[in-house]
Amino acid sequence: MSGPAAHTPLVYAFGGFHPRYYTMRYDTPDATALARRVAGTMPDGEPVHQHAGRGLDHGGGAWVPLMAMYPLAEEGVLVIGSGFMMHGLPFISRAMLEGQVPGWSADFDAWAADALARGMVDELAAFRTRAPGMPYAHPTVDHYIPLFITLGAAAHPDRPVRTTVEGYTIGFSKHSFQTAV
Repeated sequence: MSGPAAHTPLVYAFGGFHPRYYTMRYDTPDATALARRVAGTMPDGEPVHQHAGRGLDHGGGAWVPLMAMYPLAEEGVLVIGSGFMMHGLPFISRAMLEGQVPGWSADFDAWAADALARGMVDELAAFRTRAPGMPYAHPTVDHYIPLFITLGAAAHPDRPVRTTVEGYTIGFSKHSFQTAV
């Protein structure tokens, strides 16, 4: 969990875009009480990684859309899990830049899509030992964890999801889905 305080600074961890994107601001509201509520919903013994000084990462476009979106009416919260279904940046090859999808990427995407379609949250949680394509698909967990935040916000996280985007960019799956809240 990162940046629950008001006016959390943005992380501009990207490059090559129009200068306006490096000057955009998103003045976050104070969400420390909400962060405590979310942490309190975790099962006993499950750690909550907190990185309060991290800042709000663009995360594939997280804070830019927030500037134009509206929160859920019931709670005043909009939950977005943002991150590629794949994030093996250290393993990008010239062939991937030319459009090739490596086997480990396609295999991981197919495994994750199947688990999501069957509502198998426990299977998804065991990705490090059960998923094909590891550790290439996710050498770190930062772009995989939003999956569970999104599923956790769903009314029925164990129900199949609706796929909204499929395909690959730079050989990485950009599989996107929607849950019912």
